[in-house]
Amino acid sequence: MARKVVTSPEPPTRRKRGFERAGALVSGHLRGPAEKRGFAEARLLTHWAEIVGAEIAEIALPVRITYGRGFGGTLVLLTTGANAPVLEMRREEVVERVNACYGYRAVSRVQVTQTAPTGFAEGQVAFAPRARPVKAAPDPERLKQATTGLTHIEDEGLRNALAALARNVLTNKRT
Repeated sequence: MARKVVTSPEPPTRRKRGFERAGALVSGHLRGPAEKRGFAEARLLTHWAEIVGAEIAEIALPVRITYGRGFGGTLVLLTTGANAPVLEMRREEVVERVNACYGYRAVSRVQVTQTAPTGFAEGQVAFAPRARPVKAAPDPERLKQATTGLTHIEDEGLRNALAALARNVLTNKRT
């Protein structure tokens, strides 16, 4: 009887010397989940803001691409209800930019979804709000001059509201 020779598994391939890009390290791990949702290019998910632009990326997330019988698939975008009309108007722009990423007409239609699909963990639509510019503190002398007569007001709520109004008026850049 011939004995079966058991060989040890091959040692892992040695990585390049030095640093590697993070995208190269995780691309293999992202490929499987991305392909399950129909994305042949994981770059569409990882570089979404660069592909479609910052304005569209703030209000929409790509969910999946479905392919039917015709040429080109349907890109499903997740958004909040108030932003759906904006996406409807800009759907041709989204199609052009996504197809430019793929290099061929991979997407022919865009479907806008306003609620989370079943089982999609990121479906809570938590889009990052735009960063508001920080207002500069008002000039202390002007603020003191604007709030001098407020000490005679007995109602504390009214006094605080008028002080906040004076502070807001003085921080307005147009004044």
